[in-house]
Formats: sequence, structure tokens, C-alpha cells
Amino acid sequence: MPLSLSRKSECVMQSEIRNMSIECTRAGGINLSQGVCDTDVPENVRRAAQAAIDEGFNIYTRFDGLKELRNSLARKLQRQGITANPEGEIIVSAGSTGVFYSACLALLNPGDEVILFEPYYGYHVSTLRAVDAVPAYVTMKTPDWTFTPQDLENARTSKTRAIMVNTPANPSGKIFKRAELEQIAAFAKQHDLFIFTDEIYEYFVYDGWEHISPLTMPGLRERIIGISGLSKTFSITGWRIGYGVCDAKWAQTLGYFSDLVYVCAPSPLQIGVARGLDEIPADYYGKLAKEYQAKRDKCCAALEKAGMTPHVPQGAYYILADTTRIPGKTSKEKAMHLLKESGVASVPGEAFFHRPEDGLNLTRFCYAKQPADLDEACRRLERYGRR
Repeated sequence: MPLSLSRKSECVMQSEIRNMSIECTRAGGINLSQGVCDTDVPENVRRAAQAAIDEGFNIYTRFDGLKELRNSLARKLQRQGITANPEGEIIVSAGSTGVFYSACLALLNPGDEVILFEPYYGYHVSTLRAVDAVPAYVTMKTPDWTFTPQDLENARTSKTRAIMVNTPANPSGKIFKRAELEQIAAFAKQHDLFIFTDEIYEYFVYDGWEHISPLTMPGLRERIIGISGLSKTFSITGWRIGYGVCDAKWAQTLGYFSDLVYVCAPSPLQIGVARGLDEIPADYYGKLAKEYQAKRDKCCAALEKAGMTPHVPQGAYYILADTTRIPGKTSKEKAMHLLKESGVASVPGEAFFHRPEDGLNLTRFCYAKQPADLDEACRRLERYGRR
């Protein structure tokens, strides 16, 4: 038998998000495709990580993370009305993606199906396929990205094992309302399903919307694996500090798989996050949401002037915009045309749907950028619209 890549290699091909970042660099454009979040890291978080190196936090941590961080996370969760024991119910891993992958290894068997709401985040799909699980889809309806209990039932089979709830959602910016979470809770209880959450954008909420963590919903604690991190909140996407919250009966095995794959998240960076959580002023999160709402409004206004009507997000920091007027037979062709003609990189809508045609006339823009870069990108988009 000749040498070849494994069958799983198809699951880890370069994502369209990273592809467009590469195309952007090649074209010398402004990258509104990848959510790298190149904004400033809070000073006390930076200083704490730097000090931790000098203090000797440079070796392996326990499989579930440093005690200092687990305790800080427990206090943070308590402020949100969520009680979690830092000794047995909180697992620190290599980013929220690391937590999800470890949870899939711990809880899913080959052939198990997991329901995703689409437009979805591509890494969720790739992770499921990497562990031989099977994604199933509930396609939400525009303009408000809605679904019905019947949509959930239509996606379920005898092999359904779990459901993923990403709120606030990438790429749509949807925030799941309490009534929707109650529908999902009833569905999960009825069919005895796990609920995975991705709440990495929990502090990016606008227009009076409220992020409701599924972990606060009554009667779900045994079946929820709550996943989040500080990558976006503190602009530390390269630090890879994420965490999971779940019942102790699942947490230990999740942690063991995290140890097997990642060993541990970087020790001094765990300390930086821990001290940041404890020391950052309480108004930091409100100011963050206000700052990003202004960026959202600026970007949405530029897209309107460019002739690409935006689906205004309720949360997160992405905008899906209508690209019907952009030339191209596929959403990738449309995104490449826009990059060539405007110098602004986006992500083609097909990256977020299992049927490429469903994303044909959509593209995603990320506004987690330095003000000068975002201003220039908006000027370029507006200039494109005047052509």
C-alpha cells in the first residue's frame, strides 16, 4: 500500500477563514476576515503574565490548570450566578477549541450525531469530523436567525447525542433568547442529549441584549459542557487559555484528554488571565461592549454605502453582509472580487453552511481591529460602493 495521508486529514484542511487571511496578505489588503482580535491587551493582564515568568510559573501545570486560575474562574462564574467547584468542575485547556475537542473525545463515540445551528463556526464541524462524529444541521431563518422546535426534531435521529449552542454566535452575531434556550433545554431533556456551549463572545453584547449562559438554566447541569475563554475579552487569542465547566462525572475524563493532547495551557499566561479576572475593574466589560458596538455601527454603515446590506449583529464581533450585487458565481469568487477591487478581505458565506449555495450571497466581516485599520477598511468599502 503506497504512503498516503490518513482519512482524517480531510477534516483539518486549511479553513476558508485562514485562506482569506493568506489571500489578504498576498494582496496587501486589510484583513477583516480572521478574528485575530489585534486590539490592545489590558495592561494588568500583560504585566501579570510577565511577572509570572519571573516568579517561576514556567513548568507543567496540573492536568486541569493552575489552582489560581480555576479559583478565579469560579469567582467569575459565581458573579454570573453559576456555582462551579474549582476542584473537579472546571478544566483549563488550550483555548475554547481545546476544551471542545477534549469534550468530544470524552463524550462522543464514532457515528454519534451532534446538531449545529447554521450559519455555524467551521471549527465546530471540523472538530466533530476529526473524532468521527457526524454534524447535523438546523438552518436558521433570516432576518433574525430563528428556528422552531420542529426544526430541532427534524434534525434529530436515533444517533443524535448532543447539540451545540454558540451564543453570542460566530458568524451571525445571534444571541439566543431565554425562550429559545428553554426550547433547547426541553429538547435535550426529552431525548437525553448533551449540550455543548461556546460562549467565547459572552461580553460582546449590544443594544441592551443580555447574554444568558445555558449553565444558568435549571435542570441542565448534568448534561451541559459550558465552554468559554478570555481570548476575545482580553485580546489574547494567541495565549490559548480556555476553560470548560461541567459535572464532575465528565470533567475528569475531559481533563485527561486535554492533558493527552495539549499537556497544559501555558503556565505564566494562566496567571496573567487569573489576575486579570480578579483585578480588572467591574466596568471594563461594559466599556468593551460599548467600544465594539461603535465599531459595529461604523462597519455596518460602510457596508450599507458599499451596497452590501448587513445583518446587524446582536453580539460577537462579526457581520454577515448581503453580497448579491458583487460579481461571482460562488461566495468565494465574490469575496476574492471584493478583495481585489476594494483591498478588504472577508470570508465567503459558504464557509458557514453545509450547502455552499446557502451562503452564496453572504460574506463575513470582522471588526475586531485597531481603530485606524477599521477606519481605512471602511473608507475602502465606501469607495468601492461609489464605483
